[in-house]
Amino acid sequence: MRDLPTRGPAVRRLGLPLPPLPMPAMSRGRPLKRWRYVGVYRPDVMLCAGDARVGGVPQRWWAVALPDGTLLERTTHGRGGVVLEPGVVRVRARDVSIDLALEEPPPVEVVSPHGRSWIWTAKRAPVLVRGRVETPRGSFDVDCEHGFIDESAGYHARHTAWRWSAGVGRAADGRRVAWNFVDGVHDAASGSERTVWVDGEPREVEPQPFAADLSAVGGLSFRAWSVREQRMSRGFARSWYRQPFGEFGGELPGGIRLAEAYGVMEEHDVRW
Repeated sequence: MRDLPTRGPAVRRLGLPLPPLPMPAMSRGRPLKRWRYVGVYRPDVMLCAGDARVGGVPQRWWAVALPDGTLLERTTHGRGGVVLEPGVVRVRARDVSIDLALEEPPPVEVVSPHGRSWIWTAKRAPVLVRGRVETPRGSFDVDCEHGFIDESAGYHARHTAWRWSAGVGRAADGRRVAWNFVDGVHDAASGSERTVWVDGEPREVEPQPFAADLSAVGGLSFRAWSVREQRMSRGFARSWYRQPFGEFGGELPGGIRLAEAYGVMEEHDVRW
């Protein structure tokens, strides 16, 4: 683990089994955890879809958030009408359908030590998204660069907790911006997953402190539209999760003042 953390192209020279290659089900007594999350953050509608597996046990979810506080969501422990594949998001529920095609840019990859083992992540933003979202509260044609993708896997410690924020928007000078901030995983002083993208170009940034109530991170303020929350106890796993959708104001690292931006905050405390 002396070469970790590692960020960028050097990740692929570590000799580790990383996605899309198969990964061992166990490492040093820890089961494999992996997930893929896709978010779309727009001023008129936001959504996410996810597929997670802990020790091979699946959980899938989706949510659609509107500015008026409406939140439509579902979480299942089976297939659950959610398909997440490279370049594709598809959701089928009783009153909601989501069909999206993604043009995925190159990722920012990071591998970090985690106790006696290691964890990996790949973040992509901004992602070009095209498709359609249909809900009882209206239908939305999607053709924008407001997407975000988080793919993660590894052998996390039995107890893991983090705070996270992702968002997409525009700077006051018109440049496209996106960000990924975290505290708790992949958060070393250097070689972290913390990233700001400006017109699609990523750069690592310094640690960004989170407000305890998730009302701010770094120089950004946050106003929530609605909140996804879950308390789960299933087998050996226990999870407490909170992810509000909303809008951001303020300034990104490097003095980049926002004109408008949308995204999520998150806190997650899990025993797995």
